[in-house]
Amino acid sequence: MRLSPINLRRWARFKSNKRGWWSLWLFLILFGLSLGAELIANDKPLAVRYDGEWYFPAFKRYPETTFGGEFPMEANYKSPYIRQLIDDKNGWILWPPIPFSYDTINYDLRVPAPAPPSAENWLGTDDQARDVTARVIYGFRISVLFALTLTILSSLIGVLVGALQGFYGGWVDLLGQRFLEIWSGLPVLYLLIILASFVQPNFWWLLGLMLLFSWMSLVDVVRAEFLRGRNLEYVRAARALGMRNGMIMFRHILPNAMISTLTFMPFILTGAIGTLTSLDFLGFGLPAGAPSLGELVAQGKSNLQAPWLGISAFVVLAVMLSLLVFIGEAARDAFDPRK
Repeated sequence: MRLSPINLRRWARFKSNKRGWWSLWLFLILFGLSLGAELIANDKPLAVRYDGEWYFPAFKRYPETTFGGEFPMEANYKSPYIRQLIDDKNGWILWPPIPFSYDTINYDLRVPAPAPPSAENWLGTDDQARDVTARVIYGFRISVLFALTLTILSSLIGVLVGALQGFYGGWVDLLGQRFLEIWSGLPVLYLLIILASFVQPNFWWLLGLMLLFSWMSLVDVVRAEFLRGRNLEYVRAARALGMRNGMIMFRHILPNAMISTLTFMPFILTGAIGTLTSLDFLGFGLPAGAPSLGELVAQGKSNLQAPWLGISAFVVLAVMLSLLVFIGEAARDAFDPRK
């Protein structure tokens, strides 16, 4: 798809902001690596060569009997017994760089958990002897995926509500604004905590709860653009030619309104990550045991004698949010009509 001249100028302005440009690339690299977390941090081998055959335990479960064992249960590839069976057939095992998943308990620690950083556990372990590096990688992925999903869904709803209010005006706008005033006045975090305490929270349940309130952030921006755009001459001409309201809204006015919308989306993304981290920190977020940066922050607070927990969580959150803010600033400058 070929970009229009004005979009090419916007892209050039975005690239000219070196901080935002390199932040975008660094964020994409980190997010891409986290999407392949199972290939980086896993307690199952990436590949096993046994008796002339290839096996891929990271993607498929194999019983112990596959490698000459006695029990039809999933093989424990760290067991000396299974390793010996594979070695007897001139086989070998290819492990990922971090041989732990986010929920793997390291039973071979030489010190009580939480254990400090070592050659085996690069960022140490938490108070349940789980590898912090693996939990950070998986936690980064789930935080970004959660925030991206929430941002996209809330933007769709916010743009639709703002477009209807701004285009039709009158009682639609008046009633919509009164509803927004009441709904936005509710204490969001407290309501999320109360609602999350009724059920066992999970990814989709939390997403639905946060979506109830996050869609309001774009309504005012889109509403203002539609209030301005509905009185422009080309919109009046389209209406005079008999074009339907839906076609006028989404073909003629919405592209102009999306300029301001796109500049807000990175900041909505950072807000979603911050809210999820807060809920996890308070214990009302993702289920217990899930890879969570907020839960890692809570562990750092509870284990002050293990500073690597709090430092790891702080560095990951600081880098992630800083990159998103820099990207948002570059996008805002690129879409600024004054430039």
